[in-house]
Amino acid sequence: MKRFLFTSALGLTIILSSCETLKKVASLISPSEFEMVTGLKDALTQGLFKSFNAFADPNGNPLVRFVFPGDAAKIEKTLRDLGLDKMIGNITAKYTHAMSSAVSAAKPIFINSVKQMSIKDAAKILITDNTHAATDYFKTSMSPELMVAFRPIVDSTVKTEGAATEWNNLVNIYNKIPFISKPLEGNLTDFISARVIDGMFLMVGNEEENIRTKYEFRKTDMMKKVFGYAEEELKRRASQQTK
Repeated sequence: MKRFLFTSALGLTIILSSCETLKKVASLISPSEFEMVTGLKDALTQGLFKSFNAFADPNGNPLVRFVFPGDAAKIEKTLRDLGLDKMIGNITAKYTHAMSSAVSAAKPIFINSVKQMSIKDAAKILITDNTHAATDYFKTSMSPELMVAFRPIVDSTVKTEGAATEWNNLVNIYNKIPFISKPLEGNLTDFISARVIDGMFLMVGNEEENIRTKYEFRKTDMMKKVFGYAEEELKRRASQQTK
C-alpha cells in the first residue's frame, strides 16, 4: 500500500513538473507579430467584457456610478444642506442607469475598435514593464473616435431616462446660490461620455495587469502563449542586466 501511494505521488509530481516544463517551453517560443497582436486584442476584449459587466450592475462600484462634475463632494454637500437629498438621489440613480444603458448600447463600438486596431509596434507593447501598455495604446489611439461615436448614444440615453430634465432643475437651483465659485453646466453629455470611457479603460487596464502578472487570468491559448513569452523575455533581460 505504501509503495502504491509513493508511486502515485511520484507519478503526480512528474506529471505536474512536466506540465510546468511544457508551459515554460511554450512561453519561450517567440510568437509571430500576428500572434502578438491577437493576444493583445484578446486581453483588451477580456477587459472590456469585465467592464461591461461592471456597468451592467453598478451597485457598490464607485467607478461606474454618477458623480457631480467638478468638486463633487462640495457641490453635493451644498445641495444637501438645502434639503435636496431626494433630488440628488433621483439624479444619481437616473444618471447611473443612463451610463449603464449607454455602455450596453455602445458595446459594438468598443469591440469593433479593438478588432480594427493595427499595432505596428506589437513587440514593444507586449514586452514591457508597463502592465497597462496595451490599454494605454488603445486609449490614446481610440479615445477621440470613441468620444465622437459615444456622445449621441449618451445624449439620447440621458434624455430617455429623464435624467436631463432632473439635472436642469437642479442646475437652476444651484446656480442661483450666492457666492458659488463655479456654476454647474447644463449639458453633461461630454462629462458623462468621458467618465464612462475613463472608467472602462481603468477596468481594462486592471484586467491587463492581471493577465500580464497572473497565469490564471489568461483565458485564451493565444494570451497564454504571448504573455508567457513576454514574462520569460522580461526575466531574461533583467538577468542580463544584473550580469
